[in-house]
Amino acid sequence: MGGFAYQHTQKLVMSFEMVQHTYEVNVELEQILSYLKDAETGQRGFLITKDTVFLEPYYSSRENSNNSFARLKELTINDEIQQSNLKNLSILIGDNLSIFDKSLKYANKNGTNTKGFYALLNEGKETMDNIRVLINEMITHQNELLEIRKKLSDQSLTNTPLVIYSVLIITLLLLLLTYSKINKDLKVLKKKNIQLEIFKESTNQSEIVNKHGNWTFFINENRFEYSDNLYRLLGEQPQSFPSTIENFLEFVHPEDVDQLQEDVDKMMKEENLPFIFYRVVQKNGNIRHFKAYGKIIVNNDNQKRLLGTTTDITDEVESYKLLEERNLELEQNNKELSSFNHVASHDLQEPLRKIQTFISRLEDKEVDNLSEKGILYLNRIKTAASRMRLLIDDLLQFSRTNKSEEVLEVTNMNLILENAKQELAETISEKEAKFTADAIPVMEVIPFQIQQLFINLIGNSLKYSKEGINPIISISHSIVKADDNLNLKKPKFSNYHKLTFTDNGIGFDQEYAEKIFVLFSRLHNKNQYSGTGIGLSICKKIVDNHQGYIFAKGELDKGASFEVFLPLK
Repeated sequence: MGGFAYQHTQKLVMSFEMVQHTYEVNVELEQILSYLKDAETGQRGFLITKDTVFLEPYYSSRENSNNSFARLKELTINDEIQQSNLKNLSILIGDNLSIFDKSLKYANKNGTNTKGFYALLNEGKETMDNIRVLINEMITHQNELLEIRKKLSDQSLTNTPLVIYSVLIITLLLLLLTYSKINKDLKVLKKKNIQLEIFKESTNQSEIVNKHGNWTFFINENRFEYSDNLYRLLGEQPQSFPSTIENFLEFVHPEDVDQLQEDVDKMMKEENLPFIFYRVVQKNGNIRHFKAYGKIIVNNDNQKRLLGTTTDITDEVESYKLLEERNLELEQNNKELSSFNHVASHDLQEPLRKIQTFISRLEDKEVDNLSEKGILYLNRIKTAASRMRLLIDDLLQFSRTNKSEEVLEVTNMNLILENAKQELAETISEKEAKFTADAIPVMEVIPFQIQQLFINLIGNSLKYSKEGINPIISISHSIVKADDNLNLKKPKFSNYHKLTFTDNGIGFDQEYAEKIFVLFSRLHNKNQYSGTGIGLSICKKIVDNHQGYIFAKGELDKGASFEVFLPLK
């Protein structure tokens, strides 16, 4: 409160200084005008009398006006209006003094009774009038400031006694509040003590439930304290033996004693205990796995204590071992499935090649000997064999996309897109498809898989284009925030690259938007449109491999769009 009163007094002093400052500015402005008048008078006296004595006030007024101008610039440094006015005043004064010099030189050379001399006199008079007007404006501005500052000063003078008495009253109130607060804090302290007792008991129960015990190493006294449950973890009754490191080591597994002793020695030396793992053997022969951790705490008296926690992690260790066994089994099964898928696909291709070879020979050599029905059957066999080859190729492609061990690379996505279009160049040319595409920034992706994604999505648009209408395919890119897209369920990244593939094809009913990503799922008759129902499943798998999302939107006879979200890392 004393600081507040001092601040108010300083504010009062400052208001006096501001009033004085305004007077100083006005004085300097009037001084400049006076010096300029002296210079004008000295010039006229010299012109009339030709006596150089009259030039002394002319030259001295120049120096004096410069000093006053510098003083004014310093006094009004925080006033933007006056600073601007000073710049204009400087220009006018310079012009005025320049005209004085020209007039003297002209009078000496051509005399005073000439038109040229009178023109210079009129120009000097006009400049001097402008100086007077500008100085009057500046003085008016200062007078306005003076009125404001006088009001503030008077207000400060009026408020000072009130502030002083208010400070005293508030100080008394604060003393009363302090007394009340201390009394209230005593009641709270009693309540906290009760809560502490409850918390202590709750901590003991928590140790039992979570199978951990606490210990404290008093560094300055070189002694330990063990919680009750730490004894229970060792299979002993609480506080059944002195809490020393030597007694504790008697329970440690023989193979772990040396390492634990080394960790304890290091803990005492470095006053720190990172996570350590060891085993203990209870008296009944049970082996338990322990994990321990300690952190140093220094109190206000510079007393050091290492607070530690020891946890029984036997169940975690056994679960981890079981999980490892299950993972090994799963990994082996995956390898067997992958091997089976690969071998089966390749083994299927051999008889299929023979079937297609014999079909080709029948077409070349025996087609004339076949009946009309035989030719029909032959064509159906040929179509079925081609479809089976396409199915095997797609299965192999899907098998490759299941492998997520490929490393992400910083990739030029525009180049990947061009490669995909080159793969489909024949179909694009045949259907006279038109493309529009945004520039796509580089991303961290698996290049081969992303190229396959682009091929499948563009190929899908080409396949399901309208009869007799050139396909128009647009590819747009934007960066979006995960929070702004409700479709992104549990996103792992804050921002995503959004790639949208839009076409003007036959589209589809929106109710099938999720079904089309299911393996072997088809919305159209295989006789109408070729395909195996695997292409979009491959797209879904590729996007999943990149921790992204893919969504489909469609409307019958109006086209379809696919939105791909890839993480921005």
